[in-house]
Order: sequence, then structure tokens, then C-alpha cells
Amino acid sequence: MRNLLIFITKYNAFFLFLIFEVSSLFIYVKYNSFQKATFITSTNKVTGTLYAQVSQLYGYLSLKEVNDSLARENANLRGQLKSAYYVDTVEKHKVVDTVYKQQYSYIVAKVINNSINRRSNYITINRGSKEGIAKDMGVICGAGVVGQVVDVSDHLAIIQSVLHKNTRFSAMLVNNKEIGSFVWGNDLDATKGLLIDIQNNAQPKLGEQVVTSGYSLFPTGIPFGKITNLHAKGGGLLLNVEVALAVDFSKLQYVYVVNNKFAQEQTGLEAVQNKNE
Repeated sequence: MRNLLIFITKYNAFFLFLIFEVSSLFIYVKYNSFQKATFITSTNKVTGTLYAQVSQLYGYLSLKEVNDSLARENANLRGQLKSAYYVDTVEKHKVVDTVYKQQYSYIVAKVINNSINRRSNYITINRGSKEGIAKDMGVICGAGVVGQVVDVSDHLAIIQSVLHKNTRFSAMLVNNKEIGSFVWGNDLDATKGLLIDIQNNAQPKLGEQVVTSGYSLFPTGIPFGKITNLHAKGGGLLLNVEVALAVDFSKLQYVYVVNNKFAQEQTGLEAVQNKNE
């Protein structure tokens, strides 16, 4: 306190000047309409700019919550698409009763680890068995196919990426529905894949889209990418089609795990059939 009093006493002239200056400025603005209007306008401009900056800061800090909310909403919307349902049609006394029942639902998850430059690439997501994730579920994002769940814990799951040496999914040409297998190439290119064993008479075209066939883990029509090159295989009866991937794996942030409600039933029946053979 003593030091403060000494400081004020030493600079009392400056503080007195400051008080008179602020008082005169206040009286000048208050009793002169033009200066008052100018002061208010300037103050509002400064305040508005400050509020805008603060709003941008809050907006930036809340981006995670916004992204999570949008991802959940997208998952719900995907579950309402026609491709997520199957038709249960019953004929009774020549009356056709058609009912749409849901086959696919989607669980949103955030990518927390991802590799793209190895021969066998994996993705870690922040959802696990507690949220309904199970092994062998398909995984997609807004752009297209991402991969397949290969390991699950209570709160995390590991996805075998499309960028993996063992990737093989049933796929088809979007125009003539010709079926083939989608695999990753051998050149470690994170932007390309291959649709292999397509019949030569299918006549695939450059730029044609390659999508899921509906025979595996995904609904029909989820993009793998677009054809960029055609390669003959063997005697020319089969084609390997080079595909530019629809998904940019280097920027992957959110994914949707596909819950096919008939997956276990289908797998069980096919396993019995294979055993009988």
C-alpha cells in the first residue's frame, strides 16, 4: 500500500491530467450531437467487430460438436434411404401386400488412427461392441466404401481398409450390372484399386462408376470409384479394370459402420450349404 501511495504521489500530475482529459472528452461528446453520434457509431463498429471475432472463436471451438452432430444425422438419414430397406411381399387371395422393412442401419464413428502407405493398412475408430459394432461389418463414408471391421473391443474397433493386400469385395459396373471382385492394386497407390475378372463382352467404359453389388457386406450402389483404365487378362476373355477410388483415405474423419440385420442368418445358411458340399 505504501509503495502504491508513493507511486500515485510521484505521478499525481499525470493522473490528474488523465482525469481532466477523460472528463472533458465525456462532456464534449455528451453535449454535442454530431460528436455523440460519431462516437456511438464508432463504438458500435468496434463492439460489432469484437463480437464477430468472439463468435468465430466460439464457432471454431465448437466444430467438434457440430461435426459429431452432423455425422449422427447423416447416419440416421442413411438408415432411411430406400437402399436400407427390403420389400416383404405377401400374396393372399390375389391381393399383393407390399411392406418395406429395414435391413441396414448405420453406426457413426470417428477415425482416431489411420494408415495409407503400407501394404496392409488399418483404421481405428472410437466405437466398439458397446455401441453395437461387430466383426465383419462393412464400413463406408459419405464418398464410398472404406473397408471391413476385423477386430472389436468394448469401445474401439479396427477396420481393414480398402487399402489392404487382402481386400476383396463383390462389386459391379453401374451400367450393365456385370459382377467382379474389387481389390487393391500392387503399387501401393492410395488413390487406385482394381475391379478384376470382368467379362470382356461387358464392355466397361472409361469414367463408368464401380459400386457394391449387394452380395457382400454393403447395400447395393455404394461407390468404389470410377474406371480410369482397362487391362486385358490372359487371352483377353477377362478384364482387370483400374478404378480411381472415390474415398480420399488421407482425409478420412468420420465413417459409418453398416449393420446388416440379415448378415448372421445369411452367413449361417451359406456355411451349412458349404459343409454339405
